[in-house]
Amino acid sequence: MAEGPQRTGARQRESQTSQTSFNPPVVNPPWRVAEPSMPWLAQLAGPLSGDLPDINVWLALAVQEHPHHQAALRYWAEVQVEIGRQGADAYGGGAGPCLWFCRVTMLGLVRLLCQPKAVGPGALDTPAAWALYTRYRALPHIGLLREPEGCDDALRTLVGAGSLPPRLWTDAYLAALSLSAGLRLVTFDRDFERFGLERCLILNC
Repeated sequence: MAEGPQRTGARQRESQTSQTSFNPPVVNPPWRVAEPSMPWLAQLAGPLSGDLPDINVWLALAVQEHPHHQAALRYWAEVQVEIGRQGADAYGGGAGPCLWFCRVTMLGLVRLLCQPKAVGPGALDTPAAWALYTRYRALPHIGLLREPEGCDDALRTLVGAGSLPPRLWTDAYLAALSLSAGLRLVTFDRDFERFGLERCLILNC
């Protein structure tokens, strides 16, 4: 008996999702990292779209003992499902990555992975922390964002909008970066609400 169009479409979506779904590398003492399935060299040509996760999201993804690990995994799974449903090009707005590191989030992740106060007894040495970051970069759809033109202007506007505590300067930079790059900022930190970003996802803890 021939399958109806609904069942055929469902099977096709399941096949697409299984082909594009990847587990995030994690710190799991003793040291183990999930092997990515495919290499990826980020190409930065063309319009950017997708998400700019905050340091706290990358750290929660990487550390299984992190109190927000499950919430970060839910976000990761939703991204994978959306990529499988739309296709990587549609989700990312063009060929290339749709989840982005920047220098601030990359350095922040590597630094925190080395600190027992942040990750507990599973803290890594510097080479191991760097290796975990490079495994994220090897996953499909993850890139390293170059600072776009207009970032300084966006930062100047955000800083000039009101009194900004010194502890929020990095937040202001990430907000300005997401604005100038056309990316959605993803974070657990509600301090980002003060910047009035139109594209900002604050994850529930």
